[in-house]
Amino acid sequence: MAEKMLQFVRLAQHQPDKRAATDRRADWAEVYRPFVAEAASEQASRCSQCGVPFCQVHCPLNNNIPDWLKLTAEGRLEEAYEIASATNNFPEICGRVCPQDRLCEGNCVIEKGFNSVTIGAVEKYITDTAWEQGWVEPVEVGPSRGQSVGIIGAGPGGLTTAEYLRVAGYDVHVYDRYDRMGGLLTYGIPGFKLEKDIVMRRVQRLEDAGIIFHANFEVGRDASLDDLRAKHDAVLIATGVYKARAIATPGSGLDGIVPALDFLTISNRKGFGDAVPA
Repeated sequence: MAEKMLQFVRLAQHQPDKRAATDRRADWAEVYRPFVAEAASEQASRCSQCGVPFCQVHCPLNNNIPDWLKLTAEGRLEEAYEIASATNNFPEICGRVCPQDRLCEGNCVIEKGFNSVTIGAVEKYITDTAWEQGWVEPVEVGPSRGQSVGIIGAGPGGLTTAEYLRVAGYDVHVYDRYDRMGGLLTYGIPGFKLEKDIVMRRVQRLEDAGIIFHANFEVGRDASLDDLRAKHDAVLIATGVYKARAIATPGSGLDGIVPALDFLTISNRKGFGDAVPA
């Protein structure tokens, strides 16, 4: 039987269990285990179903959080997924890496004394279940417009735009200087926060929709921006934030001090099994 809502008065906040440290030492996989169905339903039932949901107001995507929490509490997970994915192209990724403590969960009205609803973990659970159950449908490609768009950068911004354009019937080409698509999702976020098969299955879904990816492609080396503008009807520059910030602290220029982005890229390559420098 599905839980009634407003259960925060009797149910405490509970995050998914962490994998044991002895297990985590052997790999680079995600720290937290998935929610089981009963735990996800219980945590979703803690939602107070606010008349003015501050969680949704403070979500950059304006996700319909109370709706899919209620559906999860009722065991209606396929419907919950449909609502979660209606405003978010990567709900299972956002559930893992969004700073919920400063956004949706940080503005949950039951925070004081009761601790917020575990929104991110439930979002992750909903969409992981959708993939497992086959509810994630192929991209519905619209009637061809006979026009093409080139996108420079295969990070979340470029991939999201590529999907929307393909749905609208455009031919889409995505150019990225790395050998794998995903941008910082692939090479900037460590595997213990976001396992890379989660990103790759999203990329594969877009490739199956006819989006053409050009890996190891550097604008200015393999083609000029003018070349791409001549080839396509429109070009989007979605190059992301790969430039590392310099820090003015004593010792920052010493040997052995490297930019975090360089370290993360090499670390993630190692996770893929690539040969990397020491």
